[in-house]
Amino acid sequence: VTTLFSSTDDSGDDDEATTPADKNELHHTLKNLSLKLDDLSTCNDLIAKHGAALQRSLTELDGLKIPSESGEKLKVVNERATLFRITSNAMINACRDFLELAEIHSRKWQRALQYEQEQRVHLEETIEQLAKQHNSLERAFRSAPGRAANPSKSFIEGSLLTPKGEDSEEDEDTEYFDAMEDSTSFITVITEAKEDRKAEGSTGTSSVDWSSADNVLDGASLVPKGSSKVKRRVRIPNKPNYSLNLWSIMKNCIGRELSRIPMPVNFNEPLSMLQRLTEDLEYHHLLDKAVHCTSSVEQMCLVAAFSVSSYSTTVHRIAKPFNPMLGETFELDRLDDMGLRSLCEQVSHHPPSAAHYVFSKHGWSLWQEITISSKFRGKYISIMPLGAIHLEFQASGNHYVWRKSTSTVHNIIVGKLWIDQSGDIEIVNHKTNDRCQLKFLPYSYFSKEAARKVTGVVSDSQGKAHYVLSGSWDEQMECSKVVHSSPSSPSSDGKQKTVYQTLSAKLLWKKYPLPENAENMYYFSELALTLNEHEEGVAPTDSRLRPDQRLMEKGCWDEANTEKQRLEEKQRLSRRRRLEACGPGSSCSSEEEKEADAYTPLWFEKRLDPLTGEMACVYKGGYWEAKEKQDWHMCPNIF
Repeated sequence: VTTLFSSTDDSGDDDEATTPADKNELHHTLKNLSLKLDDLSTCNDLIAKHGAALQRSLTELDGLKIPSESGEKLKVVNERATLFRITSNAMINACRDFLELAEIHSRKWQRALQYEQEQRVHLEETIEQLAKQHNSLERAFRSAPGRAANPSKSFIEGSLLTPKGEDSEEDEDTEYFDAMEDSTSFITVITEAKEDRKAEGSTGTSSVDWSSADNVLDGASLVPKGSSKVKRRVRIPNKPNYSLNLWSIMKNCIGRELSRIPMPVNFNEPLSMLQRLTEDLEYHHLLDKAVHCTSSVEQMCLVAAFSVSSYSTTVHRIAKPFNPMLGETFELDRLDDMGLRSLCEQVSHHPPSAAHYVFSKHGWSLWQEITISSKFRGKYISIMPLGAIHLEFQASGNHYVWRKSTSTVHNIIVGKLWIDQSGDIEIVNHKTNDRCQLKFLPYSYFSKEAARKVTGVVSDSQGKAHYVLSGSWDEQMECSKVVHSSPSSPSSDGKQKTVYQTLSAKLLWKKYPLPENAENMYYFSELALTLNEHEEGVAPTDSRLRPDQRLMEKGCWDEANTEKQRLEEKQRLSRRRRLEACGPGSSCSSEEEKEADAYTPLWFEKRLDPLTGEMACVYKGGYWEAKEKQDWHMCPNIF
């Protein structure tokens, strides 16, 4: 899952840029008015001069002996000339007064404008400070003694119950917000193992021996990372301290599909979407463990933990990955230490879509085609990964299918960017019809829930619950075996929940700690640091060879932006040629269909997915054989 944008907030830069422009405009206007007034003064001098000459001429005429009738007319002309001079003088004086008033008021306007700009900057600084204090309060609130209850003790509405004494200390004014939330439908209560086994035996309905589950589920996340003969890098160049006003670009993008908007590399991290998709395999050992499960519901617990673990890399990663070029690929050939080979290919550009296939020598394979839809909603960005994820275990034939949840990037306008996951995920084993319902609880300032919380229930084909899952998508997941279930009494709002009696919780997955100096390396995990490491023998379309991404990783962002523009123009030219080759007689009804019809992926092919009923790109083979021979003649020239 991806998403996202770098945390830069230079909203004050716009104010500093506009203030001199406003002052220059005012001075320019006043200068024009002064010039016009000078013109009027010149005209006034000419009028006075010619008016005086006219009056002298009229006086001379008056001294001549002329008929009385002509004298009367001459007198009238003299009066009119005098009135004209008086009116002209009045007009000039009025214009002079207007300019004087304009100069006085312009100074007032400048002071008022400067005051408003200072107030705006002060307000933005105050809001930013409040946002920081808000984050600090949230962290202090979450880490306060007695706040977080032991996850293994009890759950209500899919969330942690606090002991009664602690709950009474909560602010009673905020309790009404709980009723506004969409509550889940279960309560779990931990009981002693001795009593549980007795209760389990009396029902006679459980098909899973908990003691056997201990061998597989216990310590599932604590497997040491495999050692590799190849020495991988453990750091990349520190992120430069570049500043960019995110709002200045995003304000014109409300409601638009973000993949169509050219973005500078300042918003990116030095990985492509294909590499981010490959990062989902960081906790592959969960699936290696799941291979050995004899019970399908136990295996489902590990599959569910694996599906949640893919979000753990996103908690601090608010920068967006590079949108891959059409035909771009990324391979992860790690049979030696991870026991797997992974291949991604960008199979569509509008909409952006990537196909992915993974083979593990431990007995499982995973494939998916993910289309990213992302839109800016004004205050936040929604990232919706579309497409099904398939996971198959060869020995058992268990075939799991699920879809990703929605990611949201908050605080686009002001404050520190942060990401949240929300929505429901249903994982289905299409061989046994076992199901796991996972719920990602969206963060709410008014909720008593822990942030980034995930809850779930694993049920068999008959709908009987076997395990309750709980944890957070950025830290860890646990499972508790259900030994008895019964409906609870209806609540005041008429909703009825199921009460699960469970054994104590067992750890399924725990996030690896970030490497040292991660905050200066885009918060990359140990695996992420190795993904863009230069490697010999990869396809010429591999993301490691993308020049703008490599320049950005080295810290040469200006050069990277120039290179990014060149690559995008090259891609647009290739697209125009494909569409022209498709011809006007094409049966495609839309431009996107026409483009899809004109482009054929190299390593994947469109097939009908019998389980979902959707068309999806599936690996057709040939890549690793081509790598073995180092025969890449079929690869397009995209870089």
